[in-house]
Formats: sequence, C-alpha cells, structure tokens
Amino acid sequence: MKNLFLLSAIVLGSLTTFASATPKTNTPVIEISVQEEYTEIKVEELPSAISEALKKAYPDAVLTKAYKNAKSEYKLDVTVGDKVGSLFANADGTWIKK
Repeated sequence: MKNLFLLSAIVLGSLTTFASATPKTNTPVIEISVQEEYTEIKVEELPSAISEALKKAYPDAVLTKAYKNAKSEYKLDVTVGDKVGSLFANADGTWIKK
C-alpha cells in the first residue's frame, strides 16, 4: 500500500511538469539597413591615387567595376585569383573599412 501511494505521487508529479507551459514572449526584431548610393563609373575615370594604391596593396588584383558615391568615396569590385570582393577607398587612395 505504501508503494502504491508512492508510485501514484510520482506519476502525478511527473504529469504536472508536462502540463505546465512556459510562457513564450515574442519580441519584435527591427532590422535597419543603410545602403549608400553608388553610381557606376568607367574604370578609366578612377583617380590615379586609387589605381596606384590598388596595385601596391593587391598586385594580382583585377579591377572589374568601379563605383562612386556623393561623398567621393569609391567602391571597387576586384578579383584576386578565384576570390571576388569589394574594396572601398577615398579619392586620395586611402582604404576605408566598411
């Protein structure tokens, strides 16, 4: 009888843990994307300071496209070997981290 009472207490206790629900809160996630407007320019229109900085920093890089924004910052699409990426520079050839 004692074992039966103990067994029923364990079963009832375990059922109550399954029945309890944890409250879930949905917090809204706001994602803001700021994208600067770059307009494509001809590679020949690129300032010589940027071309020289590119040759110095990445001698094997192939410049595929060039872009310019209103702040005279340049975006360069380059290929080095099998890797493709974008570099950002000022008009004086200083690299910008973005």
